[in-house]
Amino acid sequence: MGAFSGTPSNPTGGSGPYPHKREVPRFSLIATVVLREPDSDTKISGRISELSRKGCYVDTLITLPEGTLLEVWISRDQGVFESKGKIVYVQMGMGMGVAFLEVAADQLKILDAWLAELSA
Repeated sequence: MGAFSGTPSNPTGGSGPYPHKREVPRFSLIATVVLREPDSDTKISGRISELSRKGCYVDTLITLPEGTLLEVWISRDQGVFESKGKIVYVQMGMGMGVAFLEVAADQLKILDAWLAELSA
């Protein structure tokens, strides 16, 4: 199951300055997410459509500025993953790319288990 339609989840080859753009494969995963911006206590609920070991894509109409630091909670049947995060890009009216920061070891185990299940 690939990530973006028409894009391999783990591209190989290519030319130019970035022949291997993705450091880690991305997987399609629909799950609920809550983002909290701690300074203002702004909470945004949405869903994620893609997940990797380094971050996720959040489908939401409400976006925060690029560079905003967040608390991230992703929940699905198999439990909850939580991490600090940072918005790395924004698509107005569509969603945001969020990178995970300082992921605790126990949370990384949850994330790795989900990714192993998705890649199976």
